[in-house]
Amino acid sequence: MDGPRPLERRGGKFENIEMQTLFGNLEQIAIERIHLFEPSALAKRAAGYYVAYSGGKDSDVILDLVRRSGVKYTAHYNVTTCDPPELIRHIRNQSDVIFEKPPMTMWQLIKKKGMPPRRNIRFCCEKLKERGGIGAMVVTGVRWEESSRRKSRQMIETCFRHEGKQFLNVIIDWTSTDVWNYLRQQGISYCSLYDEGFRRLGCVLCPMERDVERQIQRWPHIARLWEKAIKATFKPGISSFDSAEDLWLWWLDRDSKRKKETGQMMFFTD
Repeated sequence: MDGPRPLERRGGKFENIEMQTLFGNLEQIAIERIHLFEPSALAKRAAGYYVAYSGGKDSDVILDLVRRSGVKYTAHYNVTTCDPPELIRHIRNQSDVIFEKPPMTMWQLIKKKGMPPRRNIRFCCEKLKERGGIGAMVVTGVRWEESSRRKSRQMIETCFRHEGKQFLNVIIDWTSTDVWNYLRQQGISYCSLYDEGFRRLGCVLCPMERDVERQIQRWPHIARLWEKAIKATFKPGISSFDSAEDLWLWWLDRDSKRKKETGQMMFFTD
């Protein structure tokens, strides 16, 4: 093949006849994309691509694709300090993945901010998960199918925080079925939590997680660290909650709209 087949975007997908027929073409096109943008990656840094690896199924796919493409790269896992131990073990099995330690733990970050992260205030992502790859071409596993918000993402993007940082969302048009088919076809190992029914892997009790009871029962030690850190942000007389326990229970109830009649969550002052 003389470079990637032309792609036309229609209704949230790149239209390509070959891509729609045989799965093998998905794999080939992804590798061609990696080859196509390698000169840009090398122009940014001699080490080539910066692979953002989280240990999830999509990350396993992009890491394997980059390995098989033969391009220059380094793979990095940004330690969050609250990921499941099963996920950490899986990541440690990837010999080429570099563990990047954060400047502070999640618990120290909450103390510094004076509040816990929420669905619409996820400062933890910026400070812990997305801090790497400045000045590099970053390969990610972002996919359109993952959420309505991600349907507007592009295959190539420039970071709005750091102008010199770019993203190559190399499997942006893959479905979850495509991801699992690839993992099984290539015999790639994945985190055991998927076999237990966990659909999303990442920080335990992430603000985006709804099934908090299951996670508290599975990882009580991490849940206790969350509880301690969040309760420590309670400020009597300033917070709109009656007690530290009330604040903690409100944070766990992701669908709760509880607040005092007097108005806004004064607790979010930062």
